[in-house]
Amino acid sequence: MKTLRLYGARLLVALLLTLAGYNASGSSGGEAGTTWTLRVPGFNDLRSVVYGNGLFVAVGGSHSSSTIYTSSDGVNWTEQALPIKRPLWSVTYGNGLFVAVGWEGTILTSRDGVRWTQRTSGTDNHLRGVAYGNGLFVAVGDEGTILTSRDGGTWRQQVSLTVDFLFDVTYGNGLFVAVGSEGTILTSRDGVNWVVRDSGTSGNLLGVTYGNGLFVAVGNEGTMTSRDGVNWTRRTSPTSDILYDVAYGNGTFVAVGSEGTILTSRDGVNWTAQVSGTRDWLHGVTHGNGTFVTVGYGGITLTSQDGVRWTERNSPKGDRLYDVAYGNNTFVAVGHRGIILTSPDGVRWTQRASGSNHLRGVTYGNGTFVAVGWEGTILTSRDGVRWTQRTLPTGNFLNRITYGNGIFVAVGFGGAILTSPDGVNWTRQISGTRSDLFGVAYGSSPLVGGGRFVAVGEDGTILTSSDGVRWRESSSPTVNTLQGVVYGGVLFVAVGQNGTILISPNGVNWVQLESGDNNLQSVTYGNGTFVAVGWNGTILTSSNGVIWTRRTSPTRDSLQGVAHGNGTFVAVSFFGAILTSL
Repeated sequence: MKTLRLYGARLLVALLLTLAGYNASGSSGGEAGTTWTLRVPGFNDLRSVVYGNGLFVAVGGSHSSSTIYTSSDGVNWTEQALPIKRPLWSVTYGNGLFVAVGWEGTILTSRDGVRWTQRTSGTDNHLRGVAYGNGLFVAVGDEGTILTSRDGGTWRQQVSLTVDFLFDVTYGNGLFVAVGSEGTILTSRDGVNWVVRDSGTSGNLLGVTYGNGLFVAVGNEGTMTSRDGVNWTRRTSPTSDILYDVAYGNGTFVAVGSEGTILTSRDGVNWTAQVSGTRDWLHGVTHGNGTFVTVGYGGITLTSQDGVRWTERNSPKGDRLYDVAYGNNTFVAVGHRGIILTSPDGVRWTQRASGSNHLRGVTYGNGTFVAVGWEGTILTSRDGVRWTQRTLPTGNFLNRITYGNGIFVAVGFGGAILTSPDGVNWTRQISGTRSDLFGVAYGSSPLVGGGRFVAVGEDGTILTSSDGVRWRESSSPTVNTLQGVVYGGVLFVAVGQNGTILISPNGVNWVQLESGDNNLQSVTYGNGTFVAVGWNGTILTSSNGVIWTRRTSPTRDSLQGVAHGNGTFVAVSFFGAILTSL
């Protein structure tokens, strides 16, 4: 049936393209978007930090790269060269050796924190935690993976008695303790023979440490303690935020987590929330040389002498990018925490001040850039440099925006649709759906019948409107969520979850093509070519919307947005990477 449906789709579109002077079996000319260049490498989250041999070592990465930074004082940091490009999740120090672990069984070792050597782990599972004790390194990870090594070079897999994910491991009082998903706790005297313990919680346990005769575990349900690693007690936490890691030093436990959360405790039982000065998620914390160091989202680094007063240090921070547009000889990219970048060519980028909330979409029309985002945020700018926030009739989160037929149309969560003739004065329209909307486009040709807006979203939702005011739902051939839509040549093309590609000559009648690819997040059209981008750096191109070709991508980051202007395609990623192609 799938083959018949695909054949029927190609036959229909072949007829349409033939009428338009295209060739559905191939390109009508040289296809653009074939070769891509990484212009901005993006940022790397830092996931873990340790102190050893007079040095702090912080590790992390994105889907495209590994990152290791070192510092003698926690204040001034230096990035080190690495032999791999996979994110790292944890690092420890023992027996004169740093050991870092990460994605797909990655293990790196270093004597000095500067020169790193890749080791063979014998597993493809992600490794999320590593510790040293009793002359043994122990690494833990997905599907209950446990590896041990005496020297950090040769690793052996052990039987863990669980298939739950293991997120962290520590050593104290002659005992290894590993924690993981759904409250999993394992203990071992030798790192080889493991016993499953009852934690009394079903929440994920993400971090564990030992100090002052006490094991402390943290996760998405607060904190837990144990004197022996066997019997655990849940403690009252002053936060509902997720806690990712915990460390002990200078007579104090410090736990860190989402939204910049930092908690401290002298006894592991009574906890106090401290002011971190950031809303960034903090993933790792350690103590060394009289200093606590915590690291996290975008490479943020904070230090404290006592766990109470924290200072942000000069660290390599970045931000996520969600969309990009072209107009007035300028590319504009927008993203997390209101970041706005501009470029005349897609190569050289300048950050602009927005003073706004998270931004999810941007477009250009009628001489104006308009950006939209969380809690109904809308900004406008004539030049992409100076931005003005506008008052809206909704607090809905807005995801994308387009311009056509003399009006701007923005779409968002809960079926929100807003329209404006100038980007300043906005009217909320009735969409007729409560489904979240993630993409919107405008197309005008004889096949469309004079012009039509198409909005797409959750569970395959497709809406159409000739004026942006009155909307009608169209029958969709998929229940996969659609993330983006564009009009080019003679076709609307919508893309989404599980590599879904839909095509339509008029926005009303749709057929589905299977790309067999990762989730697709955005699609654009330029220079006679459709370009779709998505997870794991996926880039697909097509000259006719029917035959798609996967292109080599210089990144494995999730690509969130793509645009065309001035003869150039520009794609932006979840980790702030920017790619270009002619």
